[in-house]
Amino acid sequence: MNSVVVTALRRPYTFVVLSIIIVIFGVRAIFGTPTDVFPSIKIPIVAAVWSYTGLMPEEVSGRIVYYYERSLTATVSNIEHIESNSFYGRGVVKIFFQPGTDPSVAQTQITSVSQTVIKQLPTGATPPLIIALDASSVPVLTLQVNNPNMSSSEIYNMASNLIRPELVSVAGSSIPSPYGGLAADIMVDIDPTKLLAHRLSPVDVATALNKQNIVLPGGDQKVGSFDLMVRTNSAPLDLDAFNRMPVKQVGNSVIYLRDVAWVHKGGPPQMNAVLVKGHQSVMIVVMKSGNASTLDVVSGIKKILPDVRATLPQGTNMSILTDASSFVKESVTDVVREMVTAAVLTSLTVLLFLGSWRSTVIVATSIPLAMLSSLIGLSIAGQSINVMTLGGLALAVGILVDDATVMIENIDAHLHMGKDLETAIIDAANQIVIPTFVSTTCICIVWLPLFELTGVAGWLFMPMAEAIIFAMIASFILSRTLVPTMANWLLAAQVNAQRDPELQARPPGFFTRFQRRFEEYFERFRTAYHGVLKQVLAIRTWFVVLFLGGAVASLLLLLFVGQDFFPEVKSGTLQLHMRAPIGTRIEETAKINGLVEKKYARPCQGKLSVWSIIVACLLASSIKR
Repeated sequence: MNSVVVTALRRPYTFVVLSIIIVIFGVRAIFGTPTDVFPSIKIPIVAAVWSYTGLMPEEVSGRIVYYYERSLTATVSNIEHIESNSFYGRGVVKIFFQPGTDPSVAQTQITSVSQTVIKQLPTGATPPLIIALDASSVPVLTLQVNNPNMSSSEIYNMASNLIRPELVSVAGSSIPSPYGGLAADIMVDIDPTKLLAHRLSPVDVATALNKQNIVLPGGDQKVGSFDLMVRTNSAPLDLDAFNRMPVKQVGNSVIYLRDVAWVHKGGPPQMNAVLVKGHQSVMIVVMKSGNASTLDVVSGIKKILPDVRATLPQGTNMSILTDASSFVKESVTDVVREMVTAAVLTSLTVLLFLGSWRSTVIVATSIPLAMLSSLIGLSIAGQSINVMTLGGLALAVGILVDDATVMIENIDAHLHMGKDLETAIIDAANQIVIPTFVSTTCICIVWLPLFELTGVAGWLFMPMAEAIIFAMIASFILSRTLVPTMANWLLAAQVNAQRDPELQARPPGFFTRFQRRFEEYFERFRTAYHGVLKQVLAIRTWFVVLFLGGAVASLLLLLFVGQDFFPEVKSGTLQLHMRAPIGTRIEETAKINGLVEKKYARPCQGKLSVWSIIVACLLASSIKR
């Protein structure tokens, strides 16, 4: 370690360049590292969503989910546990894997077994939708789309076919199908009375539709000097073509589809509705992938929104309902502000005790360099800039100055012994190398148990431990390299001034007088504390008993302090959850929602933006659990 200090004194420009490199790559890490509220939580979870329209929850559970779960446990490895939920026509199976499992391999195994289990399921069952879940893939932006001149199905198609493909192009974004509205389909409503009058069954209608609604490849046909593509397309292009479809011929008369059914534009029963301030709308939810930055995704979406609006029909309004980037910015800004405040206060304290602005500059320079070094390490380790990592750096601010402060204070002590500056630096560094190394190592060891945490706690607190450890290692290295280099340059003038009789004869300045007065008061405080300490030592038995009793009694505060996984966050928004009775029609639920909004939104006008969004009414009145 002594050779490192000697090298720093002999080759100062090497470590100056090293500091410049730290600044360059540190700033690059700030702008290149993803920014979010919390670190990425990479828990391996895969979900399989089974769909069988019309099947009751009990049947979904007993005839689909039951067999599927047992097939999973027999063929898929590293399963930690399985959770399943059965709904009307839907079955959701979540497979939780052991920590460290590769989600891609797990998804491949589940996809394979899903294909083999279909033969055991009811006739008509289709393969499930396999989704790799990521706890960090959360909604970061919601958009409202409406147009007074368009129907709900037209708005839904516009959001799904025009808006969504454009937004998906933003790196790191993931956008599911829009909520609200209704998908446009061609509905054939059979009239049972007319069907019976023509002695037909629904199977006859379905057979006629299947046979006359086909698309087959026709190949090509060479005619003279041309090679023509042949189209074989019998798919109807409008409603009249559907109505003219023959269903059955009886003698010389033909029974057409219009004779037994009503063909119209429609869709399946609406399963969700989105109401924004009482108006029917369509909501697009923008989610970020696990490793993406919330700020980058939101800024990318906002950047292309003007171009997307220009392609939409006239009268279309697309506005932002919620924006998570503002909360992320506020959270990060608050932590950075506290971190800067801590650094400034620490520097002022060092200035007050050392009484030298040159020494304070040396100590203060090591703080941002150690933080930038930590950010570089976090970027290389694949972490993000979040509240946990910045909180770790804020905690480390007071510790980062220890190595540099002890170094500067020891150099000053050796200078008072009459040594020249270079000798004082080398002797001071050699004298404190083992204590500082041991203290830095002990601080780092304290945070090592966090690397053994598993689950969500491990993903949350491990980045904070990494930030502190990286900063501490950088602080120790800088105290052995940059601090001696800066001390050799900056303290030379101070040493010459202290040893020059003419300069010493000059009257002290304001700050010197203030610092001397502070040292006088601090010496009085230390003397008074010495007296108190002697009195406490005289009754040390009673003092230890009282102190331990107070510590044990403080545990009673656990009865009054709440417990939660995350601290309370005041985001300035109000979210209401409303649940209608089971079986309530979605139209009735929308009416109830309007009454709730009418009652509670008016008192909040001017204070909060209250949106009434219903995406949870998934049961029609005829559905029974």
